[in-house]
Amino acid sequence: VRVAAHVFGEDALPGLIAAGIDSIEHGTGITDAVIDAIAGKGIAVVPTLVNIDTFPQIALQGEAKFPTYAAHMRALFATSRERIRAVHEAGIPIYTGTDAGGSQPHGLVREEIRALVGAGIPIAEVIAQASWRGREWLGWSGLVEGAEADFVVYATDPRTTLEPMYYPQLTVLRGQPIR
Repeated sequence: VRVAAHVFGEDALPGLIAAGIDSIEHGTGITDAVIDAIAGKGIAVVPTLVNIDTFPQIALQGEAKFPTYAAHMRALFATSRERIRAVHEAGIPIYTGTDAGGSQPHGLVREEIRALVGAGIPIAEVIAQASWRGREWLGWSGLVEGAEADFVVYATDPRTTLEPMYYPQLTVLRGQPIR
């Protein structure tokens, strides 16, 4: 079993890292000290930038009643891309997720991929994180004989430009084409 800690702020991260979590979801509170602490432990980060992009609106809604909280949300948002880029530069595994189903609708993976590329992670790396590397990290088999096949076919290689992601030619889930 993998243990994922859904954490936006800074305060909980040292204790969670010491407890041996496997991944940090969101990670807006990741500091340089946290990067140093997780760099050699195999702890992954799943940024969910599409979620973090809602922080300014959340701050605005709570401003009158919770001004300190609103300011903190804005500060976390303001440094989110820089923090995720620093995580990537430290060689820490990053995977693609959206935390969909709560306040966000399902189907935002392409937007998350685009946001990670916008944060400065190379396209080919993000595509790998969002597909075969993510499967491997979760303990699922890749494209090997006898394994369930989950894949998407594009007219051109999405590792060079993201536009093909919006025009899949074929999607196969558990070995069956989806129409």
